[in-house]
Amino acid sequence: MKNLSIIKKVLFLIFFTSLITSCNNDDDNPAVADTTITGIASQNKDFSILVEALTKADLALTLKGAGPFTVFAPTNAAFTAFLKTTPYATINEVPTDVLKQILLNHVVSGNVKSTDLTTGYIKTLAKGGASATNTLSMFVDLSSGVKLNGVAKVITPNIIASNGVIHSVDAVIGLPTIVDHAKANPNFTTLVAALTYNPASGFAATLSGTANSPFTVFAPTNAAFGAFLTETGYTGLADIPAAVLEKTLKYHVVTGANVQAAQLTNDQVITTFSGQNVTVKFTPTRLLDVSNRNSNIVATDVQCSNGIIHVLDKVLLPTF
Repeated sequence: MKNLSIIKKVLFLIFFTSLITSCNNDDDNPAVADTTITGIASQNKDFSILVEALTKADLALTLKGAGPFTVFAPTNAAFTAFLKTTPYATINEVPTDVLKQILLNHVVSGNVKSTDLTTGYIKTLAKGGASATNTLSMFVDLSSGVKLNGVAKVITPNIIASNGVIHSVDAVIGLPTIVDHAKANPNFTTLVAALTYNPASGFAATLSGTANSPFTVFAPTNAAFGAFLTETGYTGLADIPAAVLEKTLKYHVVTGANVQAAQLTNDQVITTFSGQNVTVKFTPTRLLDVSNRNSNIVATDVQCSNGIIHVLDKVLLPTF
């Protein structure tokens, strides 16, 4: 009996020592929190649909990577509203290739905090159907908070991750067409009004679609249209004959080509949708219309899903 008692004491000491050692090891190796973009999103119940989408599109691991990345993250409410505009009841029903590009349209390379943003264009990681290499542009408007492509507002900025930053947004940002980008930029309000002025022409619908795409659009600013009205003597869009307005708009569009600025060459002759030509001139880069008027290209390579926009400071005039 005495030997049995000793054995029990020895076994107890072994068990107790093992328990202490195990506890000490746990203290030495505490669970490490995942502070990456994916990790932080996974811990936020308002991003549960986003995490589901990232997993389906095989992007969850990407956003655990070194980065840095800036993610404009739609909330659950944003995804729910988005799904109501689609044929899909859940995010899992969205085709993976489509979902991946939509998600990448919310991701920017670099660690971009809200104080780093300026009004203008930045590049996302998404690709549309117009170019296999040039990623889509995003228009940032700081005139009232932070608005992206005219559809999504930042509601919670600067959620800091170990591999970048998250900005929560109130809407899903779809892949922008030519018309979407024109609507997003307040410098193009007159252009948008011109495109939509005569619905029977179907011109706005054309530049929103893929037939005859990709498009290269030389887009005049509001100031350019103001000068055009002064030059031509028209008092406004209502004063311009429908055929004149449509031909003028078509003179700013090239069909079947996504022509980036680097692809333009001096003295290059380009045939437009109107059937008339413009000539590229360098230093500065500009377009010479059939009336030998110069229109300077003041911004380039706004990449859209169905084409590309270059910005002009003067309206091109075709012959009528």
